[in-house]
Amino acid sequence: MCRWLAYRGRPRLMEALVTQPQHSLIAQSLHADESKATTNGDGFGVGWYGERPQPGLYREVRPAWSDENLRSICAQVRSPMFFAHVRASTGTAIARANCHPFAHGRHMFMHNGQIGGYARLKRRIEAMIPDELYDARGGATDSEALFLIALSRGLAEQPVAALASTLRDVAAMMREAGIEEALRFTAAVSDGEQLVAVRWASDEKAPSLYHRDDEGDLIVVSEPLDTDRACWRPVPQGCALIARPDAPVEVRCMNEAMRQAA
Repeated sequence: MCRWLAYRGRPRLMEALVTQPQHSLIAQSLHADESKATTNGDGFGVGWYGERPQPGLYREVRPAWSDENLRSICAQVRSPMFFAHVRASTGTAIARANCHPFAHGRHMFMHNGQIGGYARLKRRIEAMIPDELYDARGGATDSEALFLIALSRGLAEQPVAALASTLRDVAAMMREAGIEEALRFTAAVSDGEQLVAVRWASDEKAPSLYHRDDEGDLIVVSEPLDTDRACWRPVPQGCALIARPDAPVEVRCMNEAMRQAA
């Protein structure tokens, strides 16, 4: 499983969260505390919003701990919204196109988890991506496929509903195929203004996810970045966090969103 963090708030240097904390994402790439894979060395990526509506990306196949360019970028880039991700592959190749975050237009997405039995379902899941978005598929991961399917279902207008609809239909496909492995989805998506983070799994064993209010700024992480556990609150199982401009953070039940999307 992978590790990631998302930030939304006042412009901040990325190094403040990605490289400097005691249990930073770089530290987690070497030794994660709450992941099946303690080492997340199958590539990494950072994405941020700056002067343009579309996010900037830097992705690489080297382990995060060994890339000096990552530290340099994080020391220079200041952003009000950024993602960072360290990858532990669940079967697809170690390639730049398979590293998170993924971006399309103004949207950015990253994921920790997997579609159980993905190799058996890959062709059917690929067919769920409409022609107008299929050319945007650069890699081979289940994560990117889920992102593009959700984009086709109104991610820009109703992100929670689009993600819920996608998860519902993929889970149904897995059941029909007799796949007993779980669909696990701990993910974040942004359009540069709002941030949505989801923690959901078909077996109610979603990967860990925490959030913290840092003087009005929202930080969402796979694992706390320091030992001050009192400041970090677990995202409830089966829920989505929604952070919009000038509004309190909202928590929504994904199962209820799936029923509404039916």
